[in-house]
Amino acid sequence: MAETTATRAGAERSGRAYAPAPGRGGRFGEGLRGYGLIAGMWIRSTMAYRMSFLLATVGNAAITALDFVAIAIMFSHVTALGGFTLPEIALLYGSCSASLGLADLLLGNTDRVGTRIRDGSLDTMLVRPVPLLAQVAADRFALRRLGRIAQGLGVLGWALSVLDVQWTPGRVLLVPVMVVAGAGIFGAVLVAGAAFQFVAGDAAEVQNSFTYGGCTMLQYPPTVFAKDLLRGVTFIVPLAFVNWLPALYVLGRPDPLGLPGWVAYLSPLVAFAVFLPASLAWRAGVRSYRSTGS
Repeated sequence: MAETTATRAGAERSGRAYAPAPGRGGRFGEGLRGYGLIAGMWIRSTMAYRMSFLLATVGNAAITALDFVAIAIMFSHVTALGGFTLPEIALLYGSCSASLGLADLLLGNTDRVGTRIRDGSLDTMLVRPVPLLAQVAADRFALRRLGRIAQGLGVLGWALSVLDVQWTPGRVLLVPVMVVAGAGIFGAVLVAGAAFQFVAGDAAEVQNSFTYGGCTMLQYPPTVFAKDLLRGVTFIVPLAFVNWLPALYVLGRPDPLGLPGWVAYLSPLVAFAVFLPASLAWRAGVRSYRSTGS
């Protein structure tokens, strides 16, 4: 239904920014369409300077690769870390890096919500006929972040090629599921962190501590961490389902907490379970938002 001047004026008088009602296609379909249009606009803008895009993508991959170079250098002095060899840690590193890169590509710009609240630019987004989350996530869509994904997949591919694993159909299927479900879990953390910024004003660093900080932790084997920490990232903030539990099953290693092997296949369900409260928190944050008046 077309939005009316009276509805918009009433929203402005109440001190809240106006957001149009969803169309017949539903908010989810409307959001996907809006996201695609905005992201496509930024992609076309990026590809207007293809050499700059190529250099930025390669540079992004090279910078993230330094983390694995540091791990490889460490293994020039030791043969195992927490009982894990370099290829086994490469499996953890590659899967986590690819998952975070995918989530960062699709939803990474949500960490700018606090900045938009302060400068008043969020008000402009709220009066557009596109769901706010789609606009925030797609704005300034950075295609150069493909570099992190490519680098992570490259390390993951090397690890899979050199590991001595008894491959079964279940283990083969679990590898791509691990990467995609891990991206979903990181995406839920990004949305929850963005929702928190409606309350905290600017908590991007708190958000990053669970995403980039969590990925750094997941690059190392769970056997080097205390069990209290393992319980926290398994049952409270379920980052262990990003790669630890699936990777342990692929490698045929027991879980330090004694969880059964079938738990490794719960990553997609966990991703959905954490995305649901994250989306509800986002809706609550948007409803509580008051215009800056600028």
